[in-house]
Amino acid sequence: MMRGITDTVKHLLIINVIMFIGTMLVGGGNGDLFYKWFALYFPKNELFQPWQVITHMFMHGGFTHLLFNMFALWMFGTAVEQQLGSKKFLFIYISAGFGAMLFQLGYYYFNYMPLHAELISSGITNDQILQMLTTNQTIGNITDIQLIKLQEIFPIYNASMVGASGCIMGVLAAFGMMNPEAKLMLIFLPIPIKAKYFIPGIIILDIISALTGQSFFSPSNTAYMAHVGGAITGFIIMWYWKKNQFNQNRWN
Repeated sequence: MMRGITDTVKHLLIINVIMFIGTMLVGGGNGDLFYKWFALYFPKNELFQPWQVITHMFMHGGFTHLLFNMFALWMFGTAVEQQLGSKKFLFIYISAGFGAMLFQLGYYYFNYMPLHAELISSGITNDQILQMLTTNQTIGNITDIQLIKLQEIFPIYNASMVGASGCIMGVLAAFGMMNPEAKLMLIFLPIPIKAKYFIPGIIILDIISALTGQSFFSPSNTAYMAHVGGAITGFIIMWYWKKNQFNQNRWN
C-alpha cells in the first residue's frame, strides 16, 4: 500500500513509470522506437500520429525528467485530489495536458508558417521543403537566404514533445488558487514564497524563456509554452468552478 498518495495520483505515477520502462526496453533500449510511436511530433511531420496527443503526456526524456515530474505530481497532485476529488482532479490534469499541447503547437505554427510561406514564394515547392526538413540535406540550388529560413524551421518540424509538465502546471495552478498562502520553494532556490506569487512568477519565467531562449531552472530544450498553456488551462478551469460552485453547473 502506498501511504500518503491518493488513488488517481498513484495510478498516474504507475502509468508514467510503465511508459518510461517501456522506453528503456523497446527498440534496443535506446528508446527511439517508443519515442516514434508515442512522443508528440509536429503535425506536418510524417511521424505524427493522432494518438500522440494523449500518449506524449506519459512519456519522459530521461530518469531525471521523470523523477522531478513525478515528485511534483505526488506533492501537489495529492493535495489537489484530496480537495477536489478524483474526477475533478483528473479533469484538470488531462485538460491541462491538452492546453499545454495546444499552446506549444500554436507557438510552433506561429513561427513555422510565415517562414514556410516565404520559402514557397521564393520558388521552392512544399514537397522539396518537406524532403529537406526530413533528410537535413539540401536539394537543388538553394540561396543563402533560403538556407537560413530552412535552418530556422528545421527544429520546429523535427521537434517532439514528451512529459507530464503541462499537466502538472495545471495542477500547480489549481493548488495555488485553493491554497494561495501556502509557501513553496524551488529546489535550486530554497526560499519560501507564497503560492499566489510563486506560481505567476514561474509562468512569467517560462514566457521569458520561450521568447528569448534563456533558460532559468529548466533544460534549454524545455517546451516553455506548454508550461504556460497547462498553467493557464488549470487556472481557467478553477476560476470557472469557483464562479459557478453554487449553481447548476457544479460538478458533483
